[in-house]
Amino acid sequence: MAKRLQVTLQDADYRETQRIAKARGMSIAGWARATLLQARRNEPSRSVEEKLAAIREASKHEFPSPDIDTMLAEIERGYDGMLP
Repeated sequence: MAKRLQVTLQDADYRETQRIAKARGMSIAGWARATLLQARRNEPSRSVEEKLAAIREASKHEFPSPDIDTMLAEIERGYDGMLP
């Protein structure tokens, strides 16, 4: 379900927004939607505390891993589609 959002701008801000949208071949509404979507994508999905807790939890484990040269070679082989 779509919701309507109303934003009040000063005349100068409206004109600048209109100019930017027009330069991109968009309506003001389309530009606003795209800009809000980009702003949401730039927001962190988790808090700093949650991220640190995940790192601390992961650091408690020890998993086998190859040395860096072997790891990079495996990655390159994977890019080439050569890994089993």
